[in-house]
Amino acid sequence: MKFNLFKTTRKIHKWLGYCLVLQVFFWLLGGLVMSAIPLEKVHGKHLAQKKLDNPFKKQDYSASLDFLKQTEFQVESIYFDAFLNSPIYRVQTSEGELVFDAKTGMALQKPTQLQIKQRAQQHYLGDGELVTSEYLENGPREVGFKQKVWRVSFNDLMSTTLYFYADTGQFITVRSTIWRIFDFFWMLHIMDYDERENFNNPLLISFSAAAVLFCLSGFILLLQGASNKKRRLMAYFKK
Repeated sequence: MKFNLFKTTRKIHKWLGYCLVLQVFFWLLGGLVMSAIPLEKVHGKHLAQKKLDNPFKKQDYSASLDFLKQTEFQVESIYFDAFLNSPIYRVQTSEGELVFDAKTGMALQKPTQLQIKQRAQQHYLGDGELVTSEYLENGPREVGFKQKVWRVSFNDLMSTTLYFYADTGQFITVRSTIWRIFDFFWMLHIMDYDERENFNNPLLISFSAAAVLFCLSGFILLLQGASNKKRRLMAYFKK
């Protein structure tokens, strides 16, 4: 019976090894790459600053906030901010963000392409030149498929790309070659080849379970090897 158990275990271990070898390699390689890249580099903190210093003082925000009573949405928060050379109110509502001129109280128009490029230059910390700026009705996966965004690209070594909301000019995120490399290996690591966000997908769970079974079958075979070695030693000393 023991012989049949080990024989079956050996077959299971062998076929599991064939099925898992490539994915286990990806897990190990991905773990090495992701652990070797500092997260600050992945997040692009050396390429763009997420939040700019506000050059305006309290007295520059002269428009009364009474106009907010006229809005049809529920106001959740108000931020004193700046856009290029103007102080602004960023108002977060139940339906999204609204932006107002802090001197007149008037709603700001959507920023132009030129204004977006100027804004991108303010956020950018690299040494490249701005090469393209394009409006996207539907953003790519690397910006979370957000709608109505501006993509501004620079020709530096990291192919830095900045994203902004088209309606408000608010900075969204920065992407680079480092982020894209990290994202690729993260995809291989969690085996979510579509959105690359689902860490609990069935494919990963199945392969993980198979990997555990592979380890258990290997442990059983290790015990068999130890048992056989013990029997050979006993037989040797009996001679």
